[in-house]
Amino acid sequence: MGQALPPDAALADVSGSVRYFDRDAAGIAALIRMRVAARFDLDTTVGIGPNPLLAQLAAHRGAAGAIRTVPDDPGAVAAFLTGLPAAALPGVGPATARTLASYGLVTADRIAATPLLTLQRILGTAAGRQLHRRAAGLDPTRVVPGSPPPTFSAEHRFVRDELDPGRQRGALTHLAERLGSRLRAERRACQALTLTVQYADRSTTTRSRTLPEATAHSPRLREAAHALHGTLGLQRARVRCLTLRAEKLCDEGAVSRQLSFGPEDDRAHRIEAAADRARARFGPDAVRPASTAGLR
Repeated sequence: MGQALPPDAALADVSGSVRYFDRDAAGIAALIRMRVAARFDLDTTVGIGPNPLLAQLAAHRGAAGAIRTVPDDPGAVAAFLTGLPAAALPGVGPATARTLASYGLVTADRIAATPLLTLQRILGTAAGRQLHRRAAGLDPTRVVPGSPPPTFSAEHRFVRDELDPGRQRGALTHLAERLGSRLRAERRACQALTLTVQYADRSTTTRSRTLPEATAHSPRLREAAHALHGTLGLQRARVRCLTLRAEKLCDEGAVSRQLSFGPEDDRAHRIEAAADRARARFGPDAVRPASTAGLR
């Protein structure tokens, strides 16, 4: 059984498929890679582990287009996590990584060896407990077929490395529109945005922002995305790819809408609803902001 992880990944529990296909997990992974290549002409990377966390970490280590396995053995898991940068662990953003580094906690094995109470004093009770478990390779979650994704993402890859900040902001406007449209279609809203910028040398920078209130309104997502972009001070940086991710999703019905004394906000929501209907009928790019014209 499988669970989608947008925009380009999935989790699969193959424990019930080993006997059916008469292959171990690595053999099933090779079969998946072969069929994806044949049907979609895509090269895939597969991580195999005893839980979703270790499988994802394995997939992200090393070169793309390979199968990497973390054996279901405490010694092998400890060896895999030794030297793993703290920032590679889910939930460790730039700010948390800097905080941990100030205490010398720069790798997963150092974090795992740190007393739980110490981590909780540094990060807080819940965050410290969660990170302590993850640094030890522990993950109690299970693959849930058909479950709503924990995040929505949209990506724009420039044909040529882009130097113009105006065109970068135009791409972000388009990504915010795509995210807003998808959130509204799924009757969801997000409470945080994360922007990842990939440069010509394939290095990346990530910035996150918690929104004042949960929203699926594209103009608010656009404003937050542009603000994140502005904090980077890219100037003449050669940008290859922009990824905007909506996080901390919640049901649309749980979101309260701020009342407005003017007609502008209501007009914007009516236009947005009309654009969503056009996209549903004619495709996701049927309606685009003028500032995104010419983007490829």
